[in-house]
Amino acid sequence: MSAPVVGYVGADVPVELITAAGLVPLRLAGKPGEDSTLGDRYLGRGVDPVARSILTRILTGAYGPLEAIVVSRDCEASLRLFYALRELHRIEPALGLPPLRLVDVLHLPHHTTTRYVHTKIAQLREWLGRRRPISDDDLAAAITAHDTLRRSLGRAAALRRANRLSGTQLLQLVATTTRLPVTAATLLVDRVVAADSPEVTGVPLFLTGSSHDHPAVYETLERNGFLIVGEDHDWGELLFARTCAAPTELALAERYQHNGPTAPRASIRARAAHTAEAARACGAEVLFSYARVHDDAPPWDFPEQRAASGLRAVLAERQPYGELTPEALAALVPAGAVA
Repeated sequence: MSAPVVGYVGADVPVELITAAGLVPLRLAGKPGEDSTLGDRYLGRGVDPVARSILTRILTGAYGPLEAIVVSRDCEASLRLFYALRELHRIEPALGLPPLRLVDVLHLPHHTTTRYVHTKIAQLREWLGRRRPISDDDLAAAITAHDTLRRSLGRAAALRRANRLSGTQLLQLVATTTRLPVTAATLLVDRVVAADSPEVTGVPLFLTGSSHDHPAVYETLERNGFLIVGEDHDWGELLFARTCAAPTELALAERYQHNGPTAPRASIRARAAHTAEAARACGAEVLFSYARVHDDAPPWDFPEQRAASGLRAVLAERQPYGELTPEALAALVPAGAVA
């Protein structure tokens, strides 16, 4: 029998604790184009469509049975999702929603922030451990296993930089690992890395802005002559670039505190410096900022990202979830891509 599954929302959730509790972490993703009437009813249509889609899929049972749900405060939409779920849990017991927990990870570079995050992680450890207490050995083994997966994903990202994986392939691979037990995920990535992959070509593009839990936008860009060689959202390299300094609870807190920088939680200056450095490292020729409708953070970052990178840069605002408008694509194609 497989272990029970805990659904989680956001890259700020310390998945190591879920694994250490003998549970399987499942990152909850939305689905573009799927009816989101239920999510719209409880969240309103002014919230990021990803959150509305996730809420709908929770309520319709699309993820299968969940032992619990853990939501990170990684952005305003995730927080709104948590509040909606908490209220539905309170007033609609017939829905059978599982136990719910919010985890708040701050990303300021201060010792006081470390103590705060450490406290929050210890509280989540105790909450998850009510089913089965999480020993220090359990936690150390889980941290080691997830860091092994992150290093394997790092090797896959290096293959992409060597034009042996497309951006779409890497995004799909990363997403698949968030739906598997950690050992199985690592074996999958290692098989991909070991395979003799053919060369892929295209105009090297670095993608910034909103996160992508679905490959549709990547597929559109790469179908139109671009090759996504890097990104700075938390379904891509930001998810796995940082490992833990040691297999301890404190090191786990520091890993999540210093992970990023993401558009909703980091300063404009930090985002610009990170984007410019990452774009240079992967040999990008174009910087493309994709800002999904109701995701207001990316456009604020864009001017400094453009200046810091020195690349030809295009901003596409208010894009539909999982789609790239013809106008946005037309702004990119003159860079040399062939539709």
